[in-house]
Amino acid sequence: QVQLAESGGGLVQAGESLKLSCATSGLTFTSVVGWFRQAPGKERESVALIRRSGGTTRYGNTVKGRFTISRDFKNTVYLEMNSLKPEDTAIYYCGAKLSFSLSDVVSEFNYWGQGTQVTVSS
Repeated sequence: QVQLAESGGGLVQAGESLKLSCATSGLTFTSVVGWFRQAPGKERESVALIRRSGGTTRYGNTVKGRFTISRDFKNTVYLEMNSLKPEDTAIYYCGAKLSFSLSDVVSEFNYWGQGTQVTVSS
């Protein structure tokens, strides 16, 4: 049974940093884990993805150079967010799929955490 649990959200000022964690269980070696976000009135969008095997990553255009996704060998995936902007404000979700593909299509992800709120004030 796949389980995902996010932690680390909060309120920060523009320009500051925040690190999110996603504790995972039940995933296969070929799984892909990603961070997604959803702002009020907007669709959920992919922020960053990482393959459990090999650690290959993929980033959304709006966060490249500011966010870093990583994983450790205790099945936790992290999202380090630097130079945060007010437009980064959203609920951040951890998602996973058992496919090896790094496609960022949201509907391909079958498993989700409960989400954690990130608010960036100007």
